[in-house]
Amino acid sequence: MAQSANVVQLKPRTLQAFETYIREAEEAMESSLRGRGSFLWSDASPERSQQVRQGQIVAQLWEGDGPVKVPNGLIHDWIGAAFVPEATVEQALALVQNYDNHKNIYKPEVIDSKLISHQGNDYRIFLRLLKKKVITVVLDTDHDVHYSALDEKRWLCRSYTTRIAEVEDSGTPKERVLDPDTGYGFLWRLYSYWKFEEKKGAVGAPSERRISTRGGDGVYIECRAISLTRDIPLGLGWIIEPIIRKLPQESLIHTLDATRRALTATP
Repeated sequence: MAQSANVVQLKPRTLQAFETYIREAEEAMESSLRGRGSFLWSDASPERSQQVRQGQIVAQLWEGDGPVKVPNGLIHDWIGAAFVPEATVEQALALVQNYDNHKNIYKPEVIDSKLISHQGNDYRIFLRLLKKKVITVVLDTDHDVHYSALDEKRWLCRSYTTRIAEVEDSGTPKERVLDPDTGYGFLWRLYSYWKFEEKKGAVGAPSERRISTRGGDGVYIECRAISLTRDIPLGLGWIIEPIIRKLPQESLIHTLDATRRALTATP
């Protein structure tokens, strides 16, 4: 870890601003579930929908042209979409709910993964994450995950981090897990909102047509990831800005791409 990046602690007012943002975002999300507008974000734009159907992974800020500034922090709100031809919702859910295997599906960003507990549609999971951009940061994270079905072909998933702790000297005899909300502040909170929809008659990129069809012509997978990080102090932008500003988008694209590749490889 670069010693130039100073240690910081998550402040109550920073967390309060994030919680307010999340509350307002979730209230707005409810509209798409009450028939007000399209279920999928990608369907709200014909151009975007076509790009996704043709095999692109489309990812962009939810709104604006940068992270949302809050006291001593930044909120990063990204949305992304991918399409997997000939896959089903059932296959997609089985894949993402196989948490013990996330360390293989989502490597190198996920170093280790473990299902802690599972009851019905509720899961508690552990992930050790690797964030590498100019410097390397390892994080131990716990998540509460809940799935719900709108109908047989449309599912939702909400994932909240309940603990994020930075790990010093990861994988060495000197390894030390710091207290949550203390460290370099490259990730304090991560809330993810997934949508899965199986559709018939969808058209995808020919290169993606490598799995057998079982009850549908394709599944759309979308993820909105809202994260909280430290702000960028004056004079340290060259160290901190790349990991804070670029990694949220890159991580989202990697997650969607890895999910699609794993589904495509499913026999």
